[in-house]
This record gives sequence, structure tokens and C-alpha cells, in this order.
Amino acid sequence: MELSGRRVQVALVVLAFCAGPRALPGQTPPVIPDWALPGSPTHKQVPPPADFHRESRTVEAPIGVFAGQSDIGGAVVPGSAVYDAAAKQYTITSAGYNIWYQRDEFRYLWKKMSGDVSLALDARFPDEKGYGDRKVVLVIRQNLEDDSKEAMLGEHGVGMIHLAQRAEKGAQMKDLQYRFGGGLTGVKAKRIGIEKRGDSIAIYVSLTGEPMHQLGPPITLRFEEPFYVGVGFCSHLPDQLDSVVVSDLILENAAGKVQ
Repeated sequence: MELSGRRVQVALVVLAFCAGPRALPGQTPPVIPDWALPGSPTHKQVPPPADFHRESRTVEAPIGVFAGQSDIGGAVVPGSAVYDAAAKQYTITSAGYNIWYQRDEFRYLWKKMSGDVSLALDARFPDEKGYGDRKVVLVIRQNLEDDSKEAMLGEHGVGMIHLAQRAEKGAQMKDLQYRFGGGLTGVKAKRIGIEKRGDSIAIYVSLTGEPMHQLGPPITLRFEEPFYVGVGFCSHLPDQLDSVVVSDLILENAAGKVQ
């Protein structure tokens, strides 16, 4: 079957996006900088160089309630996401060194919104033995660049939940001075949520199925409208994919609706 020049060009663009920076046979695999390697007893993860950026890769096509999805920060192995309409669940797959410091790498399902927002969901990691610092995130971002202003609820593979923010574009992320759960207690939340009410942003949890309740104090962070709201995932390993399954997701354009 012959293709027109235009169709060949489109096909090549699609193939290039899907292939991403993976090495082809005979080519050298992508080099992972030392700063991107996860922390360990023998290695300390440090911030990326101040001038380091990668462009995000975006697909503007609806997926469930979201308008599109992006590889924020262009991880060296492209991510993906699928929506099972019958089960009403999303499977998000991503590599990525982290969602931290002054830039991020993760797969992000997003919707542009304005005003107040409530987002809540259940999440589980299919591979129970995966890397402990991997995290599913509920994120409000100003844009899709790797160093965007953002507020983030993160739930790690070990169960730890926390609220963090990047107050300005390119700033270092700041974690609030409280965290919950994780390896110290073995507790994992049944459900997590984030809410924007004006410039106030708070996170919510349900530990065992009880009504959602606020965890800790809110932060104050102003976003220009419209902004991006959605769910993402990062394996916390720069070149290795992992997945999270998200279900019973409720996204409302109003406050007081986390449930």
C-alpha cells in the first residue's frame, strides 16, 4: 500500500513520538545523569543542574474526563495511559526521575479549568514490589512545562502522603512540615483528594472508607486562569516504567465536593 507524502510525514511523526529517545538496535542507550539516579545508601540524589530542561510531550486527545495527557519533562522512556470505560479506571505508566526540585518528570492526565476544583480517587500499584518512592500525584499546575508552578498531593508506593508546592516557575519544591503513613506505620489510605477553594489548596484522605477528611492545613497559592488539574504518576526511576491504576475518580468544578 502506497502512502501520500503527507501521510508518510504524519506516520513518521507518530512513530517518532511513540519511540521517544529509546535506543534503536546498534545505537547507544540514553545516558542517565548521575543526579537523576534515585537515592540509596550509596548515592544521594541532588537537584538537576539549574539550566537543565526537557520539553514535555503532549497528546491533546480526550481520555476519560481529561482533555489530554503529557510526559511532563520528557522522561527518556515515554509514558502512556489508557482508560477502561467499562471499569471506569485509568492505568498510567511512566518512568521519570522525580516530581521534585525545580523540574519534574511524570505522565500527567489533565484538564484545563478555572475557579474552584475538587478531585478525588482511589489508587493502587499493580506491582506490589515496585520501587518504594514511586508516586501517584494529584496536581494543579500553571502549565505543562517541566518547571511549572504547582501544588501536589503525592502518595508514595510505601503509602506516605504529603502536600507540596512549587510557588513560582523554576523554584525548588517545598514540602509541608507534615507527612502521613508510609513505611513507619504500614498504613495506606483508601482514597485521596485535593481541593482548590480560591487560592487555598488542601488535601483529603479516607483511611479505611470513612468520609473524606482534610489532612493538615492548606497552602495558599494563586494560579492564573485557566490552569491544569489532573492525576499523574512517576516511577522515580529515570529510565524504568511502572504503573498505577486509578479508579472511582471524581472531578468537580467546585469546592466542597471531595468525596
